[in-house]
Amino acid sequence: MAIVKKMVGVVVSTKMNKTVVVAVEKQKHHPLYHKTYRILVKYLVHDEKSECKPEDKVLIIETRPLSKLKRWRVAEILTRGEVPEVKPEEVK
Repeated sequence: MAIVKKMVGVVVSTKMNKTVVVAVEKQKHHPLYHKTYRILVKYLVHDEKSECKPEDKVLIIETRPLSKLKRWRVAEILTRGEVPEVKPEEVK
């Protein structure tokens, strides 16, 4: 039985075709100073139907290598992000 790795992150970019960039925040413990610190890791994630939008919270799972850098795919969208739509006429 295979162990499936799962992570929850936030979609940062959707500019590629069928690919999104997901930022996952991890906490680490410093071995010498015994402090907990946070790091932000970005993953290229496969999104088959291109349903994800920026600021969406998603669950990603590990999969076989899909390309040189893609090893993850979107399992489900947990919450939708609140990104305001701005018309070009409003920006001046």
